Amino acid sequence: MNLANRITIFRILLVPFFILLMIYNTFPMRLSALLVFIIASITDTIDGYMARKYGTVTDFGKFLDPLADKLLVSAALISFVQIKELSIPAWMVTVIISREFIITGIRTVATSKNIIIPAALSGKFKTTFQMIAIVIILAILCLDSFLQTYLEKDYSNIPQLKLIPYILMFITTILTLVSGFSYIFKHKYLFTDK
Repeated sequence: MNLANRITIFRILLVPFFILLMIYNTFPMRLSALLVFIIASITDTIDGYMARKYGTVTDFGKFLDPLADKLLVSAALISFVQIKELSIPAWMVTVIISREFIITGIRTVATSKNIIIPAALSGKFKTTFQMIAIVIILAILCLDSFLQTYLEKDYSNIPQLKLIPYILMFITTILTLVSGFSYIFKHKYLFTDK
């Protein structure tokens, strides 16, 4: 197994640690969750760079890399719905994760036909925006935990901070739908007998 694929597997292994850290609403845990997410996100860039630089791009890596992204993003989004301070509607997360399952299904169909579909530019843009949005939301959660833990204040008294996660998630939902429909349209040939 090449280095790029090992880095991708490392990213997948970080997901359970991220979930565990998100369970606890304390500043040290939320800060740790933010750092784990950032490290995992950085590995997404590193593994692709390593694979291209050393000519070790593999079909396994093309399949595993987007799957690792989906696991990481899904873990964060599901965690966000459970945090009442964020007020992120479950329907947004449901739409985003449903799209991920549909695209994974299309990739599985393609793989069964010996076709490997690399991530599309629209999907990469969507994933980058999702990662940035999640980092911002995690930073807001860190701020909230810090205020509650050390200053005994609640960030929900600052309406702008409460609105930012919703706006970021709304934009993420739109980008997810656009890239999903684009992906389905581009690969509809997989579902014909031709």
